Amino acid sequence: MTFKHNFKKVLSATAFAAALVVAPAANVSAATNDASSTQQSATATSQDQQASQDQAASQSSAANQSSSTSTSSATSTSTVKKVAKKTKKTKKTSKKKVAKKATKKKATKKAKKTSKKSTKKTTKAATAAVTASADQSQATDQQDDAAKRAAEAAAKKAAAKKKAAAAKKVAAKKKAAAKKAAAKKKAAAKKKAAAKKKSAEKAAKYWIAMRESGGYYTARNGSCYGRYQLLISYLGGDLSKKNQERTADRYVYGRYGSWVNAKRFWLAHNWY
Repeated sequence: MTFKHNFKKVLSATAFAAALVVAPAANVSAATNDASSTQQSATATSQDQQASQDQAASQSSAANQSSSTSTSSATSTSTVKKVAKKTKKTKKTSKKKVAKKATKKKATKKAKKTSKKSTKKTTKAATAAVTASADQSQATDQQDDAAKRAAEAAAKKAAAKKKAAAAKKVAAKKKAAAKKAAAKKKAAAKKKAAAKKKSAEKAAKYWIAMRESGGYYTARNGSCYGRYQLLISYLGGDLSKKNQERTADRYVYGRYGSWVNAKRFWLAHNWY
């Protein structure tokens, strides 16, 4: 029974050692798990071989059994020490890897936190920039609207001023035309009055001539001579028709102001 027990130990240790040797250093933890699985498999295999071992054991001698037990025990002890040493080394390496992994995880977590914080800060800055841009755009739109309204107001004011100037010009033109028309009318009236006056003067002069001489330039009555019966001294020795007309006008306008007034005086006194 001791031989069987030792044989199982040796077989399990050998399989575990073989698994540690064959497995790469980067997968020591996996090799440990594989060794455990191998140990379970070896245990099952040893159970299968137990019957044949029992038969072999009954046929072996007590001396061979003692010798085999001693040799197997020594080999098992040496292998167990090596396995324990490697297991300790593996555990140490595993601890380092776990610590390194924890550090890396911590650094990753910190980096993620920093990145998240940076992203949040960037997002906040971007939002602020967008808001500022929107505010600036709104302010620009307001300024543009104000400038547009001011331009429209200026245009309306200019149009109103231009319209007022045009209306003023038209009014001035109308006023000038009316003034010109009034002046023309006045001139026409004046001309008409002058013509009327001239006609009246001519008629009054003719009326007096007909009363004084019957219209003859050679008529004589004492010291009076001619068409208008002027004193001969007034004619200055020139008895021509032209001189009689000129002298008669000078006398009448000097004494009465007009032939009409002279006629009016004649009608009142039968002479002039």
